[in-house]
Amino acid sequence: MQLWVNAAQMKAADQYTIQKLEVPSLELMEHAAQACVQVLEDEKVDLSHVCVVCGSGNNGGDGFAIARILQNNSYSVETFCVGNPEHYTEETQEQMHRLQECGGKITYGMPQEDSYSVIIDAVFGVGLSRKVEGRYRQVIEQMNRMRGTKFAVDIPSGLSATTGCILGCAFKADYTVTFQLKKIGLELSQGRTMAGRVIVPDIGISTDSICEDQEIVRTAGKDIYRKMLPDRPEDSNKGTYGRLLVIAGSKGMAGAAYLNAHAAYMTGAGLVRIYTSSDNREILQTLLPEAVITTYEEYNKEELLSLLTWADGVCIGSGLGMSRLSEKILKTVIEYVKVPCLIDADGLNLLAENKNYLNQMAERRFVITPHMKEMSRLTGISVEELKADRIQILKDFSSRYRITCVLKDSRTLIASEEKGIRMNLTGNSAMAKAGSGDVLAGVISGWMVQGKEAEDAAELGTYIHGLSGDLAKFEKGVYSVMARDLIEYISKALMKLEEE
Repeated sequence: MQLWVNAAQMKAADQYTIQKLEVPSLELMEHAAQACVQVLEDEKVDLSHVCVVCGSGNNGGDGFAIARILQNNSYSVETFCVGNPEHYTEETQEQMHRLQECGGKITYGMPQEDSYSVIIDAVFGVGLSRKVEGRYRQVIEQMNRMRGTKFAVDIPSGLSATTGCILGCAFKADYTVTFQLKKIGLELSQGRTMAGRVIVPDIGISTDSICEDQEIVRTAGKDIYRKMLPDRPEDSNKGTYGRLLVIAGSKGMAGAAYLNAHAAYMTGAGLVRIYTSSDNREILQTLLPEAVITTYEEYNKEELLSLLTWADGVCIGSGLGMSRLSEKILKTVIEYVKVPCLIDADGLNLLAENKNYLNQMAERRFVITPHMKEMSRLTGISVEELKADRIQILKDFSSRYRITCVLKDSRTLIASEEKGIRMNLTGNSAMAKAGSGDVLAGVISGWMVQGKEAEDAAELGTYIHGLSGDLAKFEKGVYSVMARDLIEYISKALMKLEEE
């Protein structure tokens, strides 16, 4: 299980190591510097003319130590200090002294030339929480304009370790060496763009004090996902693998229902029934003859209740529309469903207009799959505010309503009261196409009807959906992947997971 920490959690691990385990802070700093030099050499970064830019905090101390080690290894190094002398930490002052003792020169201010082969950023560390302005902004912008390879120590300066948001401006790295545990901000929002290739060496910081912290975001390994796959016993039939009711597709939106249902079948669901507008019958019977099609022209409560009784799971909302009829259908499902239920797309927009429905969902097996704008409507919080505090907002939301929430973004987060917050690492920009979310809803629902708990179905479904996209991108390229391709590659994703 991979752990992702924010700034406060990383600080707690540092302090535990230093104070409880009595590992000197300078020793950890030396390990950090050695690790950075090792990466620079292993990655064959051009070290013919090195520029190290240091701040006044311990990140700057790391930078001064890196400069000393590189100089002792006979590399040409120029070291610049841009920090406030009034804010030097004891460790940073000691590292400056050690560098000068071995003949290193420290220049106060920014370099005036642009002939460096590599620029090492050691200005701000993971503790930065304020907006970068004034002289520091000028420093970072100048570093970004320089032509050499960009190398960040622990985190690109100006990037929030907790949110991944740029705090005014940030260093754009080709490499980031972050210590002991990966900071969650390196994966969220702009973090992935600004960090470049991220390498995580062990420098001796103990994580024992935070491993059991339920607030920490986690990612399961492939072995855990493999164990999540439901069994397929030989002595079975379609009833063994669940009956899914897909309520999707208003007039002219048959595609959404098709993508839901086909994706669920591809994950192994035994029988899928689509409840849709009567206008969609012919096209759905042609596109997916395996599905049972039941249609409506007007609200029919008795028929809907009968279908809910039939189902082992429900997937509602994709292409459902925002009509009064759609609202009545959703309201009935929320009030009467007794089986796991996933709400997507228009179902979420209807929820946003009828937030009282959320209170009726508490303590039942609901999964919702909003993207950032849909989550904004559900919470009344702007997208910008969501990005700045998504972990806490997601945790509070899922706990308040006791539902599983799959918050879709370039890195999707899955939150539930039982498992906390999980981050999915599969998926790519090729999947940013209409219909991709409909496929995800179908995949998760397919696992639900096969007996997986809501939070496990959501986590496994998001992983498989993203892996399908990764395989599709590998064969079709980043531009040409369609939602239907994701369905095609579900089988390949499952085979890959089973084989590894």
